[in-house]
Amino acid sequence: MFKLATTFYQSVMPGVVKPLHVLWNEVIGFVFVVLAVATVPAGWRYYRAIETDTNNLFRLVLTIAFGATMAWFGVSSFLKARKIRRRA
Repeated sequence: MFKLATTFYQSVMPGVVKPLHVLWNEVIGFVFVVLAVATVPAGWRYYRAIETDTNNLFRLVLTIAFGATMAWFGVSSFLKARKIRRRA
């Protein structure tokens, strides 16, 4: 009975785990891309307000850095999902 359960586990689990792993990376990539896109309105607001307050330049730099980091995490997560999907 134990051998039958082991055989079932070895044949079924790779077919279940791989799509879940790909889906997880795609969902996380989507969340990071949404966070990156959400920084655009704040960045635009800080860019337009640089003339009135010089602190907005620092805020703009931080916003761009955060958005670029989130975009990088999102893209790399999608690339990792693609790599996992293609792996045999």
